[in-house]
Amino acid sequence: MKKLLFAIVMLAGVGGVRAQREGASKEVAAAVESLRKALIDPTKENLDAIAMDELTYGHSNGVIQDKAAFEDALLTKKSDFVTIDLTDQTIKVVGSTAWVRHTLSATSNDGGKPGTVHLYVLTVWTKVKGKWRLLARQAVKAPV
Repeated sequence: MKKLLFAIVMLAGVGGVRAQREGASKEVAAAVESLRKALIDPTKENLDAIAMDELTYGHSNGVIQDKAAFEDALLTKKSDFVTIDLTDQTIKVVGSTAWVRHTLSATSNDGGKPGTVHLYVLTVWTKVKGKWRLLARQAVKAPV
């Protein structure tokens, strides 16, 4: 009887941990969606709400930006996303840190010049005061 009770308690605990991870994954997915929307329609407020002050933002051409440069490029339309589609997304949550991988396909109008982008992206998120915030991002060009 003790073994059966122990097994039930252990299974309930594993189920609870799984539910917590699934809940955290959904929260991270919502944060990724907030970032996607902010890249298309950036404001100082929505970018500040997503990006940590310590942000490192790596582009597929090797350019690396801090938070100020990342925000400036979007707010001045040097980097101007018209549409962004994210596919093949995977999320892994480890405590208060999460990583997300996806394929990003977008149309852009960087500096007034229309273009298309197809990237593999890795983002790293951390939970601060109950909210998932972007800490790092790195992209590489994906084959078309």
